[in-house]
Amino acid sequence: MTMSDPLGDMLTRIRNGQRANKAAVDSPASRLRANVLDVLQREGFIRGYSESELNKGISELRIELKYHEGEPVIREIRRVSKPGRRVYSRIKDLAPVYNGLGISILSTPQGVMSDSEARAANVGGEVLCMVF
Repeated sequence: MTMSDPLGDMLTRIRNGQRANKAAVDSPASRLRANVLDVLQREGFIRGYSESELNKGISELRIELKYHEGEPVIREIRRVSKPGRRVYSRIKDLAPVYNGLGISILSTPQGVMSDSEARAANVGGEVLCMVF
Protein backbone atom coordinates (compact mmCIF):
# COMPACT_ATOMS: atom_id res chain seq x y z
CA MET A 1 0.00 0.00 0.00
CA THR A 2 1.32 3.44 -0.84
CA MET A 3 1.85 6.14 1.72
CA SER A 4 0.02 9.44 1.22
CA ASP A 5 2.40 11.55 3.34
CA PRO A 6 5.96 10.16 3.50
CA LEU A 7 7.42 13.21 5.26
CA GLY A 8 4.65 13.14 7.88
CA ASP A 9 5.43 9.46 8.45
CA MET A 10 9.11 10.24 9.11
CA LEU A 11 8.22 13.05 11.54
CA THR A 12 5.88 10.69 13.39
CA ARG A 13 8.62 8.05 13.62
CA ILE A 14 10.96 10.68 15.14
CA ARG A 15 8.26 11.85 17.58
CA ASN A 16 7.41 8.29 18.66
CA GLY A 17 11.07 7.30 18.94
CA GLN A 18 11.85 10.19 21.26
CA ARG A 19 8.80 9.47 23.43
CA ALA A 20 10.07 5.87 23.78
CA ASN A 21 13.66 7.11 24.50
CA LYS A 22 15.07 5.25 21.50
CA ALA A 23 18.64 5.96 20.41
CA ALA A 24 17.76 5.71 16.72
CA VAL A 25 14.78 5.16 14.42
CA ASP A 26 14.53 3.86 10.86
CA SER A 27 12.59 5.36 7.98
CA PRO A 28 12.36 4.63 4.25
CA ALA A 29 14.73 6.85 2.28
CA SER A 30 13.90 9.64 -0.13
CA ARG A 31 15.66 12.79 -1.26
CA LEU A 32 13.16 15.11 0.49
CA ARG A 33 13.48 13.21 3.77
CA ALA A 34 17.29 13.37 3.56
CA ASN A 35 17.17 17.12 2.88
CA VAL A 36 14.89 17.69 5.91
CA LEU A 37 17.25 15.59 8.04
CA ASP A 38 20.19 17.71 6.81
CA VAL A 39 18.42 20.82 8.13
CA LEU A 40 17.59 19.12 11.46
CA GLN A 41 21.23 18.08 11.83
CA ARG A 42 22.57 21.56 10.96
CA GLU A 43 20.22 23.14 13.51
CA GLY A 44 21.23 20.63 16.21
CA PHE A 45 17.94 18.74 16.65
CA ILE A 46 19.33 15.29 15.74
CA ARG A 47 22.80 13.75 16.08
CA GLY A 48 22.90 12.61 12.47
CA TYR A 49 21.61 10.07 10.00
CA SER A 50 22.96 7.44 7.65
CA GLU A 51 21.56 5.78 4.57
CA SER A 52 21.84 2.05 3.99
CA GLU A 53 20.60 -0.09 1.10
CA LEU A 54 18.34 -2.96 2.16
CA ASN A 55 17.74 -4.48 -1.26
CA LYS A 56 18.57 -3.31 -4.75
CA GLY A 57 16.81 0.04 -5.18
CA ILE A 58 15.38 0.10 -1.62
CA SER A 59 17.19 2.30 0.89
CA GLU A 60 16.56 3.14 4.51
CA LEU A 61 17.54 6.10 6.69
CA ARG A 62 18.76 5.47 10.24
CA ILE A 63 18.12 8.64 12.28
CA GLU A 64 20.16 9.11 15.47
CA LEU A 65 18.04 10.99 18.00
CA LYS A 66 19.52 13.56 20.36
CA TYR A 67 18.88 13.97 24.09
CA HIS A 68 20.03 16.59 26.61
CA GLU A 69 20.13 15.54 30.28
CA GLY A 70 17.74 12.68 29.55
CA GLU A 71 15.15 14.90 27.84
CA PRO A 72 14.56 14.85 24.07
CA VAL A 73 15.99 17.87 22.24
CA ILE A 74 12.89 17.97 20.00
CA ARG A 75 9.97 18.93 22.22
CA GLU A 76 7.50 19.38 19.38
CA ILE A 77 7.69 18.45 15.71
CA ARG A 78 4.62 19.18 13.61
CA ARG A 79 3.76 18.92 9.92
CA VAL A 80 2.39 22.22 8.56
CA SER A 81 1.86 21.67 4.84
CA LYS A 82 -0.08 18.45 4.30
CA PRO A 83 -1.09 16.65 1.09
CA GLY A 84 -4.67 17.89 1.46
CA ARG A 85 -3.70 21.47 2.27
CA ARG A 86 -0.44 22.97 1.07
CA VAL A 87 0.83 26.01 2.98
CA TYR A 88 3.06 28.50 1.18
CA SER A 89 4.57 31.62 2.71
CA ARG A 90 6.47 34.65 1.59
CA ILE A 91 9.48 35.30 3.76
CA LYS A 92 7.95 38.56 5.07
CA ASP A 93 4.86 36.67 6.27
CA LEU A 94 6.75 33.82 7.99
CA ALA A 95 6.44 34.22 11.76
CA PRO A 96 9.21 32.99 14.07
CA VAL A 97 8.51 29.71 15.89
CA TYR A 98 8.30 30.21 19.68
CA ASN A 99 9.95 33.65 19.39
CA GLY A 100 12.95 32.23 17.55
CA LEU A 101 13.59 29.21 19.81
CA GLY A 102 12.19 26.80 17.19
CA ILE A 103 12.54 26.60 13.43
CA SER A 104 10.35 26.19 10.39
CA ILE A 105 11.63 24.02 7.56
CA LEU A 106 10.80 25.32 4.09
CA SER A 107 11.01 23.85 0.62
CA THR A 108 12.19 26.72 -1.57
CA PRO A 109 13.34 27.04 -5.18
CA GLN A 110 16.90 27.05 -3.74
CA GLY A 111 16.36 23.80 -1.81
CA VAL A 112 15.14 22.73 1.61
CA MET A 113 16.27 25.14 4.33
CA SER A 114 15.40 26.49 7.76
CA ASP A 115 13.52 29.75 8.20
CA SER A 116 16.68 31.63 9.23
CA GLU A 117 18.52 30.44 6.10
CA ALA A 118 15.49 31.41 3.98
CA ARG A 119 15.49 34.90 5.52
CA ALA A 120 19.20 35.26 4.72
CA ALA A 121 18.55 34.15 1.12
CA ASN A 122 15.34 36.27 0.99
CA VAL A 123 13.29 33.42 -0.47
CA GLY A 124 9.94 31.92 0.55
CA GLY A 125 8.30 28.62 -0.24
CA GLU A 126 6.26 25.74 1.13
CA VAL A 127 6.35 25.44 4.93
CA LEU A 128 6.99 21.73 5.47
CA CYS A 129 7.13 21.51 9.26
CA MET A 130 7.83 23.31 12.53
CA VAL A 131 10.30 22.06 15.14
CA PHE A 132 10.75 23.22 18.72
